[in-house]
This record gives sequence, C-alpha cells and structure tokens, in this order.
Amino acid sequence: MSPAPVIIAIDGRSGAGKTTLAIELAAQLRAHHKVSLFHLEDIYPGWNGLLAGIDRYVATVLEPLSLGGAATWTSWDWERHYDGDSRVTLPAEIVIVEGVGAAAAAARPLLSAVIWADSPDDIRRTRALERDGGTYEPYWDQWAAQEEEWLRGDHVPEHADVRVLNRADGSAPRDVLQLLPYLPALAPVLAPELSARRGLGIHAERLDARPDAATLFNALYGTSANAVWLDSSNAGAPAVNFPKARHAAPAGEDQAESVAAERSRFSIMADDGGLLGQKVSHRSGVTSIQAGCASATVEGTFFRWLDSVWGDALVSTPDGYPGEFTLGWLGCLGYELKRETGGTDHSAPTPDAALIFASRAVVLDHAEGTAWLLALDAPDGPEWFDKARTAVEDAAVPEAQAGDASQAGGSTGVVLQAARFTSRDTGAAYREKIAAAQYEIAEGNTYEVCLTTTLSARIPAAALDPWPTYLALRRKNPAPFASYFRFGSLAVASTSPERFLKIASDGGMRAEPIKGTRRRASDPAEDTALRTDLATSLKDRAENIMIVDLLRNDLSHFAVPGSVTVSRLCAIESYATVHQMVSTIDAWLQRGSSRAEAVAACFPAGSMTGAPKISTMAILDRLEGGSRGLYSGAIGYFSLNGATDLAVAIRTLVISVGGDGTAELTLGVGGAITADSVQDEEYEEIRTKAFGVLSTLGAEFPNA
Repeated sequence: MSPAPVIIAIDGRSGAGKTTLAIELAAQLRAHHKVSLFHLEDIYPGWNGLLAGIDRYVATVLEPLSLGGAATWTSWDWERHYDGDSRVTLPAEIVIVEGVGAAAAAARPLLSAVIWADSPDDIRRTRALERDGGTYEPYWDQWAAQEEEWLRGDHVPEHADVRVLNRADGSAPRDVLQLLPYLPALAPVLAPELSARRGLGIHAERLDARPDAATLFNALYGTSANAVWLDSSNAGAPAVNFPKARHAAPAGEDQAESVAAERSRFSIMADDGGLLGQKVSHRSGVTSIQAGCASATVEGTFFRWLDSVWGDALVSTPDGYPGEFTLGWLGCLGYELKRETGGTDHSAPTPDAALIFASRAVVLDHAEGTAWLLALDAPDGPEWFDKARTAVEDAAVPEAQAGDASQAGGSTGVVLQAARFTSRDTGAAYREKIAAAQYEIAEGNTYEVCLTTTLSARIPAAALDPWPTYLALRRKNPAPFASYFRFGSLAVASTSPERFLKIASDGGMRAEPIKGTRRRASDPAEDTALRTDLATSLKDRAENIMIVDLLRNDLSHFAVPGSVTVSRLCAIESYATVHQMVSTIDAWLQRGSSRAEAVAACFPAGSMTGAPKISTMAILDRLEGGSRGLYSGAIGYFSLNGATDLAVAIRTLVISVGGDGTAELTLGVGGAITADSVQDEEYEEIRTKAFGVLSTLGAEFPNA
C-alpha cells in the first residue's frame, strides 16, 4: 500500500479532447511527480455501456486507487465486443482518470479535483471521428444519447473545480496547469509547480520617452476585455524623492509638494493578456479564476485566497527601476468584503473583488520622463516587448509639448442624452438618516458615522462609452489615484484623491485618510476663504482626528511596536474641484506578518466607515438600506515583490452593462456625521463631492 494519491478526474462529452489533455497534463506533471493515468474508454462494456462502465470504473479502479492500492480491472475488447484481458493500474503520487463519467456522482467523493472539458459540437464530432476512424461513426448518435441521458440526472459540470473550453489549439494543458495549484486539495502536492511559476524572472526595459498616457493605453489595451490603468492624472508636480516612512518629511508647503510628487509619480497600465495572464472575481465566498481557456472556482474567503497568491517577495526589483510595482494583481475590492473583517454579510450587484493578473505592464515614471516595460519570463515576452516599444514611441510627446499629464486625452465633458440620476435617498430622507446617526452618537454607540447614499441612472448602453467618459473625468478632475478599469461588462472610472493603504516592499506602511471637504471657487479670494474655513474648522478637524486614531489602531495589529506615527495631521490639499483635509499615518510591518491579513485588518477604509469601525458598520447597514458595491472599497495593485498601493474608491463612476442593452451608472457619495454636524451642511457636502463626476456627464444632482 502507498499513501493515498491525489486523484484528478477529467470529464466531458465525447470529442472534448479529454484524452489529449490528460496525456499532456500528465507529461508536464511528471517533471516533479510520479503520475499514473487511466482511460475510461478501456473499461466501458460496449457502445451502450456508459452507465455500466462508470460502475465498473468506480468499484474496480477508483476505490482501490483512492486507498493507495493497485487497481486490477477487466478491459473491454472493442474488436471482439467482449471482456478483454485483466490489467493493473498502479497508484502514484498523482492519478489522472479521464473519460466520460470520470467525475460521476459515485466517483466524486473519491476525487481530489474535477476538470470538465468542453468544446463546440462541430469540433467534438470531428475530433472524435478523426481519432477513432470509421469504427466510432455508426455509434456516435447512440453514445451521445447515453451521455445526454446521464448528464440530465448527474450535472457534472456544476461540480467541476476547473472548466476548460478545449479548442484543440494546444493551450488547454498550460492553462489548466496554471489553475490547479489554486485548488486547496491540490495545493500541497503541486507546490513545485507553484514555486516554479513564482520563480519566473522579470525582464525590464527603460525607454527615455514621455508618451501621452491615454494614447498609449488605447493603443495597447483599447480592445482588451479586461484592462487596468492606475493613472496619476495630476502628475506634473516637481520630482521629489519622497522620504521613507521612518524619516520626517519637510514641513508646510514643501511637505505638501513632496507628498503630491510621491503619490503622482507613477502610472501603471496592463491587461490580462499573454500566456500567464489571469482574471479573478470574488462573490460571497467563492473566487473564480480564469486563465486563457480554463476557469476554476475556489470556495473560501477572499483575503485567505489573496494570502495564498500574494505577500512573499516572489521577484526581485529590476536594476535601476524606481517603482514598487513589479507585476502582479490589479483591480478593485468592493465594500461588501467587510463580511470578512467584522462586518455583516450583504451582497452587491457588482463583484466583491475584480482583479487581473498582469504578467506584463507599462509603468510611466512622470518624474523622470521615462517609460518602463516589464514582463515575466514567458515565450511570448519578446513579441510583446516589440509591440509595447513601438506603442510607446508612437505615443511619445515632444519635449516642447510635454506638460501636465492631466491635459492629455479627452474632452472636458461627456453629455448624456436623457441621463437622469436618481438618489437612493431624497434630501429629506438623507437628513433624517443624519439625525438617526446623531442619535446613535448621543447614545454612545459610535463617535462618527460615515453615512453614504447612491446616485444611479439607467441608460441605453450605446449612449455612453466608458473610455471617453473616463478621459473627460480625468481632464476635469485630475487626481493622484485616478484609475480606469474595464472588466468585461463592468467599467470603473475613478478620480480618487485618497490613498487607503500602501505597503512598500521593505515593509513601510502608510495610510492617508481624507476627512473634511470644501468646494473650489472660481474667484481667488472666495477660494482662499473656503480653504481657510476648512483649515480652521474644529468639526472637520475632530472628524479627521477620530479617523486617524482608528487607522493607528488598524495599522498597529501588524506593525512593529512603537513604529506607528502621524507624520501629517489635518493638512489641507487642493484639487480641481475640492479642498480636502488629509492626514498621514506611517508604520512598519512586522517581519513575517501576512501582508494580506494586514490589508484585511485595515479594510474597509476607516474614512468610509467611522469609528469605532465594527459597531459603526452595523449602524450603517441599518441606516443606508442598500449595498455600496465597489464604492468605498479599494482600487490598486498587489505586486509580486510584496508591495501594495490601494486607493479608496471615491469620486468613482461604476458602469455595468446588462444583457438587455442598457447600462446602469452608479455614483456613491457620503460624508462623516458627528454630534456637531448640521444637516443642511452635510447634504451640501455630498452635492459638492458628486459635482466633479456629474458635471462631466452633463448631469445634475437629483433634487428629489
């Protein structure tokens, strides 16, 4: 007897390419493992013997193998149409069983993983007949009928851990092998495969060019179904080497300039293309991952999954490269992930998380005026470098025309025909909720409640193109953490000014909460007065300090004791449409701590919940009466060197295209409620925060 093997079943209808997939997958796995292979076609008792063959397979093959023993079974002689000789399948570290019925209901309790292979009907029939010649053709319809009858009562595809659309182009084994190590039952045995993938080298190329970012993104990723642009659209501040977290920053205006330069130095653009690209979505405890033609589902919390794929330094920073992003995961985390961090379990129409894995990317260094091409070591790397290099050169802006990056690309507005936003709360209802929040404060249940509402509009999908919409938003309201994210039928256009959390590759942590907002005015004197009013507001300062205390606590869970410091308190920063009050909290991550858990400890951003966080989120659930979705979650990256930089998803338009030819636009807005809040002033604040996006769309804040 041997230790119980890992058993992988490859099931699917006839002609789906299961045999070839099994053989090629076994060949790749044999680089690190002993692999045994069993084909169900050797045991079916004739052309009408599907169900009987499944019974034979489970009893004489699968049961002994699952116990670590050899399987002795009777083959079928397809020429004599009778039982053939007795054969033996030996156990191994990994056993692959393939054929129609390999993952039948009776077999599933004995399996470690199920792969369901599928192909278009025309490909299946052609492939099956080419393989078996004329002997199969007279029986094709008879066998297909058995398959359909069996599958009506046993919905195997619904139980598959991995599904693959096998188009017979050779990609299926590679794509499936990318996903198998994510499955908890296979992760321990496939550790060598995961280590080999994580050990890939990173190639970097520096180009002395300052391309127009919008033109470059459109050239490289304009047709990509899934793509991300983390866009420092307010780049143009003087180049300043921002100090590390443990060192003091310059004071006053010089400090503000230094902070702006650090936030806005880099822009990152990528998609999920290439041989190693992947995309991920998470909803209510289920993570779905797609790599090429294969997709997998993994049950469990999102942050636990994130911990399994990110955190350790898997690549070294290329020589001379000044950025923190060295490829990895990019995208959005939704507010409803709070279910994993102490909040209650609510669902949202948008994913709880939507990410792509970028195995290649372009990083623009706005301070140095350079473009960096990054790619993991893969066979398609050289071709991509050639394409990206050409795109950068074609999008290059002459030095004489180089200026504020936010002025590139797009008109100042996108006017929607008949786009009318409605609010989840009328003005009166929102004021009543403010009063209810203040009651909770008076009762001692919370100190501060970050109350939000949602504006929404449904329009014909053809009436709005997300790409020019984002270009107009970035031009009208440039911001250090602006971003554009396209994920199938979902698009996110954000002009966020607020950093949620940064963890550098060396362990430096930083949070920069915003609390306190005033509108900008066209008259300089009035604008200065508004800024001064914010700077001297005791109420806004109290709001900000309460969130600073909350974030100091969040960071302390995984910080080196004594390293949590506040390097800026209640500083005023001015953007195109608003003045903001911003603080900076720094810390150092304890060596050996889980970086995914450190992110979870801070999620969602305290500036979007209030304090104390857990009890206040419960109050918000009662008051708001609806999900927030991606709004007030986070947007950013998780890099292969262990770094992350995440923005709070505010000033963010979410565009969801439905299957009925319409698109839903949503915009979340809110503000912090304290005991001193004045209802009319708080309502005016959410109108101010919505102005940048709504005015770009040619829309108005709903009056009702």
